[in-house]
Amino acid sequence: MELLKRLCETAGIAGQEGTIRDLLRAELEPFCDEVRRDALGNLIARRPGRAAWKGRRPVVMLAAHMDEIGFMVSHVDAESGFLRLNPVGGFDPKTLVAQRVTVHAESGPLRGVMGSKPIHILTDEEKSRKPDIKQVFVDLGLPGKRVADLVRIGDMVTLERDLAPIGDAVTGKALDDRAGLYVMVEALRKLGRKKIVADVFAVATVQEEVGIRGAQTSAFGIEPDLAVALDVTIAADVPDAKSHERITKLGEGVAIKLMDGSAISDRTMVKHCCALARDKGIPHQLEVLPHGGTDAGAIQRSRTGVRTITLSVPTRYVHSTVEMAHSRDFEAAIALLVDFLRTAHTIE
Repeated sequence: MELLKRLCETAGIAGQEGTIRDLLRAELEPFCDEVRRDALGNLIARRPGRAAWKGRRPVVMLAAHMDEIGFMVSHVDAESGFLRLNPVGGFDPKTLVAQRVTVHAESGPLRGVMGSKPIHILTDEEKSRKPDIKQVFVDLGLPGKRVADLVRIGDMVTLERDLAPIGDAVTGKALDDRAGLYVMVEALRKLGRKKIVADVFAVATVQEEVGIRGAQTSAFGIEPDLAVALDVTIAADVPDAKSHERITKLGEGVAIKLMDGSAISDRTMVKHCCALARDKGIPHQLEVLPHGGTDAGAIQRSRTGVRTITLSVPTRYVHSTVEMAHSRDFEAAIALLVDFLRTAHTIE
């Protein structure tokens, strides 16, 4: 999973996805005929269909978002050198204290730590408060004047964490949604230049974490007949979670989404994916996510509507720096996506 490691460890918050976009361009160009960037920053790779079936060549859009959750510098204290942050996406504040961060200044990356008021001097009232990003600051270990020279309001801040193997899984930051990007690239790599009917547009979208914006504009331009969003989903198979709260389980296969807070999957596409998984022996599970959403929510509503489904990689500890996903689930997601693309033209 060398590519997954590079994807997860590359920085890119919403609106500042340039570095991850460059990495993906190099990965997609060998087996796509056209790779371009649109006005909003989406990377759109086209793999034309090389066959025909009953005079049809459906257009299939794949979407996985490039942006990770992170922060933007909102204030530089020139006296103390501490930085204040504005969230770009939804970190759980209780996971942030005592984390290392990277401030991506124009002059180069700066290592810092997330600081907060020491527990030893907190009042009882302060101890009882729910964690809040407003209480957190970044300490670069530099004098205030030096920090003011190096850092600008608007600089990107990401959590510092490598992708590491852990048992049969991997853990790190930004699996949401570098996992989806990995599945998309590896599925296209497996297809290579083999003939399939569908025209495939693989889109690495921008700004999903702040309102599924890139998926909306790219779908409008592509006008797909069918779309597959590729993302992570909640695996709450942990202590104290009741069985009905678990959504999915790690290691039990790709999740075929029925619905979430942003979209209801096309029933014919769901049945098609389930039949493929059963026929090919691909481990899979059905997913109903009560809250949250994916790029599917924007694609589905594009123009006069698009038939859409989401395939998910079950992930523990989503929106933290220790997100965890299982190698078996990656393999299942890639296999199902490959078979879907091979057979998409048969969906009535």
